[in-house]
Amino acid sequence: MTVHSAGILLWRDADSAREVWIGHMGGPFWARKEERAWSIPKGEYAAEEEPFDAALREFQEETGLPAPRLDYLRIGDYRYSSGKTLAVFAAEAPQFDPPAITPGTFELEWPPRSGRMQRFPEIDRATWVDVTAARGLLVAGQVPMLDDLPGFEL
Repeated sequence: MTVHSAGILLWRDADSAREVWIGHMGGPFWARKEERAWSIPKGEYAAEEEPFDAALREFQEETGLPAPRLDYLRIGDYRYSSGKTLAVFAAEAPQFDPPAITPGTFELEWPPRSGRMQRFPEIDRATWVDVTAARGLLVAGQVPMLDDLPGFEL
């Protein structure tokens, strides 16, 4: 059975460079990684849920911030190597620049097989990065969405 998720990709044009707002994944697996350890705010949704509604909900859950009220465009559906699909909704957000995030958390047994459960942030930080840098930071399955941003050409 295919797992479906939806997320929001915010972008802006700054100093002649396209930038995207992405978050560094939280938890012990990602703590010392930068490359391929970033993601857009996203999460899974059930078959009866509208993908855009899920994207808005997941943005709030992962960042602690409501998604900005903008004109979103579904730029595509992207398939990860695992088979999971990601519906991406993008919007230009030149005024969006929150001073901080208050991420949701998840629980994980850590260290493994210790019997000790710990809570970790879903995203431990988020920032604007230019598209060139984002290509090396985002998890591989999300890189193709950068080419589908409105008005963007390599």
